[in-house]
Amino acid sequence: MMLEFKNPIPVLVEGVKEGYAIYVTNGGQFENDVWCVVLCDGGHIRHYLSNQIRMYKNETFENYRSVQVRK
Repeated sequence: MMLEFKNPIPVLVEGVKEGYAIYVTNGGQFENDVWCVVLCDGGHIRHYLSNQIRMYKNETFENYRSVQVRK
């Protein structure tokens, strides 16, 4: 199953790269979901697993928790 977002979701990947998630697909019952992300630097499209992606603070989605990035 694939879920395409009406409004792309701002995310962090690889710890410091900013991008926008445009859709997510089901990775299976025992697997991570696969997120399609457009990177802000250059517009490259990459796919990440759920454990490789972090959501930005976004008050539009009433997500008031700040994201902590591990270095």
